[in-house]
Amino acid sequence: RVTGNAVATVKAPALRDFKLVRVTPEGKGGVEFVAVDPLGAGEGDLVLVALGTAARELEATSGAPTDATVVAILDPQK
Repeated sequence: RVTGNAVATVKAPALRDFKLVRVTPEGKGGVEFVAVDPLGAGEGDLVLVALGTAARELEATSGAPTDATVVAILDPQK
């Protein structure tokens, strides 16, 4: 789940156009991390995050130095 934005005044050129978000995994014991967000998720959104090499498989993140990328904003469950 997105817990807020992360601000980096200085970052790698390949990350310049990306929003960075803080993400905390659902469930107990999840450690917060920062992910590249090409989709525009907002605070409180439940998101699907690709990690590792898969984080760079999107056209938008190809060549970007990231190990975590938001790849979907999940719809609320009814």
